Amino acid sequence: MVTGAFGTHVLKNKDGITPDKTSAFATASYYAILNGLSLCIISLHPRFSAHRFAGPAIAAGGFVFSSTIMAVVLDHDRFRALGPVTPLGGTIMIIGYVSLAL
Repeated sequence: MVTGAFGTHVLKNKDGITPDKTSAFATASYYAILNGLSLCIISLHPRFSAHRFAGPAIAAGGFVFSSTIMAVVLDHDRFRALGPVTPLGGTIMIIGYVSLAL
């Protein structure tokens, strides 16, 4: 929630931050919150213990996905190399959710 508030209030006044970048930051914040809530809910389900890979995959993938987007938005020149890592985090996150369904 802190990242969402930061994106809403601070990024609007920062030089070089376009509406597209603000939108990307908001999306990253949304996914971080959604994954956190999902992990809380999923961990209460009885089948969760049978899927030991799912929780860490969702947590790690979600962290990599969201944090790389945020880093690139905040300082593109410094964190440009992280751009290609973002889809990897998203893929790991998706694999975690799919493994729960199996």
